[in-house]
Amino acid sequence: MMSQARHTLAEKDAAYDSRGEQAAHESSQGQEIGLKDFTPPYLAPTTTGPVVLQGVNYASGGGGILNHTGKIFVGRINLDAQMDNFANTRQDIISNIALEQKLVPPETFVDTLISRFRLQLTRLYNMGARNIVVANVGPIGCIPYQRDINPSAGGSCVAFPNQLAQLFNAQLKDLLAELSANLKESKFLYANVYRLFEDIIKNHISYGFENANSACCAISGRFGGLIPCGPSAKVCPDRSKYVFWDPYHPTDAANAIIAKRLTDGGSDDIWPMNIRRLLES
Repeated sequence: MMSQARHTLAEKDAAYDSRGEQAAHESSQGQEIGLKDFTPPYLAPTTTGPVVLQGVNYASGGGGILNHTGKIFVGRINLDAQMDNFANTRQDIISNIALEQKLVPPETFVDTLISRFRLQLTRLYNMGARNIVVANVGPIGCIPYQRDINPSAGGSCVAFPNQLAQLFNAQLKDLLAELSANLKESKFLYANVYRLFEDIIKNHISYGFENANSACCAISGRFGGLIPCGPSAKVCPDRSKYVFWDPYHPTDAANAIIAKRLTDGGSDDIWPMNIRRLLES
């Protein structure tokens, strides 16, 4: 079983008894080597975000090398599944380091995403999909959430998330061209949502909007971006005048503009053809 210096509940040295209370007997191996706390189990709902950087426990009592080992133990996780869980955590670590601590170069983070996305899109093709529209990443540095958590930006769009999005988008377009060329009878369309949404934000008045910075459904923050929209939120009188509905998402009015441009727009909006031409081809 995969574990980081931990006994399982199946062993006599378990850290907790059958009632879930901390046992009073000898210390665990983790304590022996100087760890302050027990490594959190992978399936715990709190084992997310920066927590995974301190280690994760994948062990499962009754799980073994063979997938059928320990079947009599309900809910046991076999070794293959434990390794899959570790792979998921590894991706979480890469994401946390890249986005929060910025210790991994953005190029490395984007390369990881593109490699994974290539496999996923190829799998979709192998399941029978032939006409696939892929939207790129929008200007995420402009959403109310980013504006609120980065006050040093002075209310403007935050540069780093947008730079990361553009870096990903450039490789995404190349990936879709590659797949269209190599996968027989496939058409992968690149929807340039970044360009469209950025244009709406910059020229929101000409599109009929009055507010391009703040969330219509807001609870806290200068731009209503600190807390997700909920029952206690204040909703703007006319959502059609706002570009953003909540801290993260466009309003229906903004989405309608984007949808129209992707349906009938030119190659700057969606490449190599728009959705109407795709349907007619």
